[in-house]
Amino acid sequence: MAGGRGIRRGPSAGATDELRFQSVKDPVNVHDLHATILYQFGFYHQRLTFRVQGRDFRLTDVERDPVRALGE
Repeated sequence: MAGGRGIRRGPSAGATDELRFQSVKDPVNVHDLHATILYQFGFYHQRLTFRVQGRDFRLTDVERDPVRALGE
């Protein structure tokens, strides 16, 4: 995501164990990651909804926000 809107060069968010198998510090939910990517593309993630069987769904679930540690 380097070079995106507000992404600094070389940031990292959180940490993993020595085998890089599990996150041990500040894990990021997949919906938060999607919200971050959409934010970098300039989309407002809460407005991207799609209707399935009469119910509105969002890629970023209900209460998700972009990861601020990667951006501004």
